[in-house]
Amino acid sequence: MIKEAAVKDAPVNHNGALPTRKVVHCVRQDGSAQSYFIYVPGSGGAEAPLFVVVHGISRNAQAQAQGFQELCERYGVVMVVPVFGVESRDYQRLGRSGRGPRADAALDAVVEEVALRTGCKASSFHLFGISGGAQFAHRYALAHPHRVAGLVVVGSGWYTFPNPRARFPYGIRRSPELPGVRFDPEEFLRVPITVMVGEKDTNTEKVRNTPRVNRQQGKNRLERAQRWVEAMREAATSRGLEPLVKLEVIPDGQHDFTSLMAGGLGEKCFGHLFKGPIPSRLTKASRRG
Repeated sequence: MIKEAAVKDAPVNHNGALPTRKVVHCVRQDGSAQSYFIYVPGSGGAEAPLFVVVHGISRNAQAQAQGFQELCERYGVVMVVPVFGVESRDYQRLGRSGRGPRADAALDAVVEEVALRTGCKASSFHLFGISGGAQFAHRYALAHPHRVAGLVVVGSGWYTFPNPRARFPYGIRRSPELPGVRFDPEEFLRVPITVMVGEKDTNTEKVRNTPRVNRQQGKNRLERAQRWVEAMREAATSRGLEPLVKLEVIPDGQHDFTSLMAGGLGEKCFGHLFKGPIPSRLTKASRRG
């Protein structure tokens, strides 16, 4: 479990115009109880790229929003962090039948609302997930590759492998528990993906520990990241596609969002997702707010 940072409550915005340069807590306006944290840069949301962050099972959505807000300001990026509550107990596996609401549909609804409220570019978006959020994020990208412009996952506990013979969530064979989802390797292997994992993220106490998963993926997050990247790259090569999945092991890194961010995780993430040099200072528009 990723450690949760201590933060103050963010202001709640139920409707109306969104403030800029501030992390705001909103409740979906369609009557759903689901909420999300949002950040709109000082340059405004119109035509801005959208960055989606998915929290782990500690549900530290606000801390993660606050951790990325400075980078969103520098890059002129709208950020949204959906909150998957305790009722979404299977959100890491997209919310299979009988295990709570569909998490992929919930994210789509949040993105649609954010696009309407900010004018950001949301036909496809940049996706980040850490720990349990990384489980959700890579499975969402496998299921809905046309929505994901780029993906960074950090410290996933375990993975869905590109194995067509194994049923989801172990592989990509269609599952009756996830109606309407068809996994197409020809599509999801074209999504640029960076897998990050701490060099010291080898604790096995809080990861899924079954003979099936251990045999397929290894016993800890580091081993599992290495095997999944290798499997995804082999799947691409076997289809004549350029492998777009890469692994970055973070020196001395552990399973802790706060320490990883202090070590430059945010900058690395934005470097992969948004390319180009990191803006060193705010633009005039962002200063005006």
